[in-house]
Amino acid sequence: MNIKDFKNKKITIMGLGLHGGGAGAAKFFSQAGARVLATDLRNKEELKESLEKLKGLPIKFVLGQHRSEDFINTDLVVKNPAVSEKSKYLQLAQKNKAPIDTDVGIFFELCPAPIIGVTGTKGKSTTASLIAKMLAQKYSKVILAGNIRASVLEKLSEIDKNSLVVLELSSWQLAGLRPHRKSPGTAVITNIMPDHLNRYQTMAEYIEDKKCIFKWQKSKNYLILNYDDKIVRELNGSAKSQVIYFTAENGPLEEIKGGFVKGDKIFLKKEAVCSLEDINLAGQHNLNNVLAAVTTASLYGVSAKSIKKALKKFKGLEGRLEIIAQINGVKYINDTTATTPEAVLAGLNSFSAKQGIILIAGGADKNLDFSQLAEKIVKKVKGLLLLPGTATDKIETALEKIASSEDAIRIIKVSQMSEAVQEASKLAATGDIVLLSSGAASFGLFRHEFERGEEFKKAVSLLKNLESGI
Repeated sequence: MNIKDFKNKKITIMGLGLHGGGAGAAKFFSQAGARVLATDLRNKEELKESLEKLKGLPIKFVLGQHRSEDFINTDLVVKNPAVSEKSKYLQLAQKNKAPIDTDVGIFFELCPAPIIGVTGTKGKSTTASLIAKMLAQKYSKVILAGNIRASVLEKLSEIDKNSLVVLELSSWQLAGLRPHRKSPGTAVITNIMPDHLNRYQTMAEYIEDKKCIFKWQKSKNYLILNYDDKIVRELNGSAKSQVIYFTAENGPLEEIKGGFVKGDKIFLKKEAVCSLEDINLAGQHNLNNVLAAVTTASLYGVSAKSIKKALKKFKGLEGRLEIIAQINGVKYINDTTATTPEAVLAGLNSFSAKQGIILIAGGADKNLDFSQLAEKIVKKVKGLLLLPGTATDKIETALEKIASSEDAIRIIKVSQMSEAVQEASKLAATGDIVLLSSGAASFGLFRHEFERGEEFKKAVSLLKNLESGI
C-alpha cells in the first residue's frame, strides 16, 4: 500500500466523530488526492469542531443521515472505530464488495518506523505518554499518536524510518488490524477489566480485540504484561513473542523480567531506577502505568538516570485525577476519563481514609456492574451527586441493596454539572475533596467525557470567582 494509491479514488469516511479521528482521516485522504465524502448521523451543529478542521478542503458532507449509495458507489469505506461491525451500512458495503478499513489499519500499512503499541482498559493514555517522554530522553524523533483525539494518519508526514512511534490503541482500533494481520513490534497491556459491554456481547469478545495488539507478533518482538492483573498475566500462553512482566505487588519473582517495586524504589533487575517519591501521579493504578513505561523504555536502552528525569517532570494528563482548584480548603479534582466502575474505585483508593470525598458520578451505562463501587461509596464517600442517566439508576439500586440506615451518605440527584458543583461545595468542608469520577459514559448530557470535564472546570472556575467576589 502506498499513499499514491488513494489519488482520485472515491473514499467514504464513515463517522466524523467528535474526537478528531474522523476529521483527521478525511483531511489525510483529501490531501492525498482522493475524492472524499464524509458522512455522520450527527448534524452540522453537533460536529462544529470537526467541520472547522476541514474548512477549505474539497470534501463532500452528508450529515444527519447515512445514504446507501455512499457505501455502494465507493472505492473504500474508512469507518470510525466506534462504528459497530454490525452496522447495516457496512454490511451493505460488504455485499457490494466495497473494501472497508480503519485509519489505524491503513497507518500500520504505511508507517515506515517501528511501532510501540499500548492498550488496556485504563491507563493506556498515561502509559503511552510516559513511554514517549522517556524515549525522548534518548531518541530525537519520537511520535505519540493513536487514541488521543486525533487520527494517526495525520502524523504520517512527520514519520520516517528513524522515528519511534508510540500508539495508544483502544480495543476498537485494535480490531481494525485484523484484515492487515499486523501487530506492533512492542506491545504493552496495562490491565483488562469489564468495559464496553454495551458493544461487546461478552467479556471474551472484548479480550479477543485486545489480543490483536500481539496476535501477529513474531518471535523477535516483545509483549509487556502486567503480572498483577490475572487476565493479562495469562495472555502469555497466546503469545509467539518474548513476554516481559512488570509488577507492583509481587516483587522480584523469577518470571519478572521488567520493572518491580522493592521497598520504596522501582527496580529493573538489580538496578534501582527511581524512588516512589519521584512519581508525581497518585494511586496504585498509576504505579502500574509507571512500571509499564519504565519496562518499555529500558527495552529501548534508555538509562535509569534518563527514566528518572522524565518521571520527575511528568505531572499527569488532563482528566485523570487532575487537580483543578482549591477553594476554601477543598480540592476539586477532574477524573472525567474514569468511565468504568473499576476506574472510579482506583481513583477513590488514591485518597487516604482521612479525606472526606464528595463524589460526582453517573451517566450512561455500558452494561457494567456497580456492586463493588457501591460498597466503596458506602465506606469512603460522604456525599454523592448523581448526574442523569441509566448508570445512575444502577448505582442507586446497588446502594439500596447494601446501605443501612447507619450509612450516612448524602445523595443528591442533579440535572447538570453546574448544579452538581454547587451542591458539592455546600457538602464539602475544609480538607475534603470534590471528585468528578462518573464511572459511566457521557452520552445524553455531554458529547463526550472531555466535554464533561470542561463543564466541571467551568463550574469550579465560576465557584472560585463567586467565593473571591470577582
